[in-house]
Amino acid sequence: MLAQRILARRLPQVAARHSVPRASFSQVRSLAAAEVEDPLQNGNYQNPPRVKRAFRDPYGDWWDKQERRNFGEPVHEENEILGVFSPEQYTHVTARKGLFQLGAFVVTFLGVCGVVSLFYPDKPSVPRTYPDGLEKELGGPGAAPARKPTEASW
Repeated sequence: MLAQRILARRLPQVAARHSVPRASFSQVRSLAAAEVEDPLQNGNYQNPPRVKRAFRDPYGDWWDKQERRNFGEPVHEENEILGVFSPEQYTHVTARKGLFQLGAFVVTFLGVCGVVSLFYPDKPSVPRTYPDGLEKELGGPGAAPARKPTEASW
């Protein structure tokens, strides 16, 4: 009897759960009118060409001479990257020239190391001799014995 009551209450909930359409969680976007009018989603802001201001003419008649901009000129969305004080793009050395210079350095360094190893003397001078051959200092037969761990004092 109790199982029939529970089953009677659960069936309408289960049936309603399967009949109600659920929201789709896919990545497919629908084209809205706003997306067609503004594909870049910047509010129809006029986006100038992506040119670093460091590459602009430094002697031009700019309103802002430091940033090389004119008054009222639209600012690019990536202004912090394209500004004069952003990290430089090094254009004075191509990749091929840089690899050539790196290879020339490695070859020169290894060549100098090879030449030095061929002509470098084995010993800079004659080995020094000592009267007793440092036998006592190096712990030979005539050296003073060290304190043993079982002894309390010297």
